[in-house]
Amino acid sequence: MTAAMPLSGNTPLSIDPDSDDFRSAALPADPASRVVKLEPFNHSEALSLGVELELQLVNTHDYDLAPYAEDMLRLMAQTPLPGSVVPEMTSSMIEISTDICHSAQDVITQLSPIREALIKNADKLNIAVVGGGTHAFQQWHERRIYDKPRFRELSELYGYLSKQFTIFGQHVHIGCPDADAALLMLHRMSRYIPHFIALSASSPFVQGQDTQFDSARLNSVFAFPLSGRAPFTLSWKEFEAYFERMTRTGVVRSMKDFYWDIRPKPEFGTIEIRVFDTPLTVERAAALAGYVQSLAAWFLQEQPFEPTEDDYLVYTYNRFQACRFGLDAVYVDPASGQHMPLRDHILMTMTQLEWHSEALNATQALGELRTSVEANRNDARWLREKQGKERLLAEVVRQAALRFRGAA
Repeated sequence: MTAAMPLSGNTPLSIDPDSDDFRSAALPADPASRVVKLEPFNHSEALSLGVELELQLVNTHDYDLAPYAEDMLRLMAQTPLPGSVVPEMTSSMIEISTDICHSAQDVITQLSPIREALIKNADKLNIAVVGGGTHAFQQWHERRIYDKPRFRELSELYGYLSKQFTIFGQHVHIGCPDADAALLMLHRMSRYIPHFIALSASSPFVQGQDTQFDSARLNSVFAFPLSGRAPFTLSWKEFEAYFERMTRTGVVRSMKDFYWDIRPKPEFGTIEIRVFDTPLTVERAAALAGYVQSLAAWFLQEQPFEPTEDDYLVYTYNRFQACRFGLDAVYVDPASGQHMPLRDHILMTMTQLEWHSEALNATQALGELRTSVEANRNDARWLREKQGKERLLAEVVRQAALRFRGAA
């Protein structure tokens, strides 16, 4: 939910989660005085990448979540690393992020030493770090809100939803040439939201139960106001007007109040895709970033289609299908209305992207994803198979921790 990733200009930018006066003061009575101007869309290098991963901290006794974020952050601060490591909403989770990357290979080059430092410091604390979109059996009411002003204020606003938001996602930023291009990119990417969900799905278990969803995590996100899709605007001037109207209502005070699946990040000069579950390995996280970058290159260089408002007629249906069934979902093409297996649509798209992925040094990344799609495998399938064999979710989490280490 926070970012500290420099994606534009020569000076690192950061967002301080404490800097927002989030609902702590009474709103002005006059709606006109509530209006907040949207900050300018900063410059970034087109197709540059940034990746954020929210990760689980678990004890090594019963593999439940453990409130060790503060200790981990203290230890991680002692090692010079790319990117950043920051707290998240509850004290059993942390977020890591990269600096600016230019390829999937750059992403893994940065994430690998961060992972090694996480493992080393977790071993010192006798805990483990785990990927995955949800913890398999944690109870939300046992979670502690991390002690930061913004997190406390969110907790006061959203009540129990804040603790239920102990879910874990991957966010991918992609640099855009300018503000209008960013909105065009955002709405083109929206057709591929089901791809991102199915490829990253790793949250089949919630509070000890198999939800029958491959990605149950996104059901928690949908509980928040201003989640789902962004409004259909294709010019930054029009988006600024929308933002001003929203701030006039007093419902919105910053871009952070939008929990959209994809949102513009003007301070970075990017769009941020937020529907990915955190994968079980950083290698898959990097491969997913390579897929996003390849799609973006295709959009910029070939302008393959013009998005329309009607694309969103099937958006929620396609999103649900991918969350529920993963790679076995049905995909409805927004333009033609054709129904086809999502798996086939992903493979067809990967074939269209081959030239672009080669130019971006992402051939290996897409090849790894293609192999998993052809085998009908994602991380949700892996977790279910482990539970089918072990019949003990604590053991599944233990093996997922080994997988994050690269040992399983």
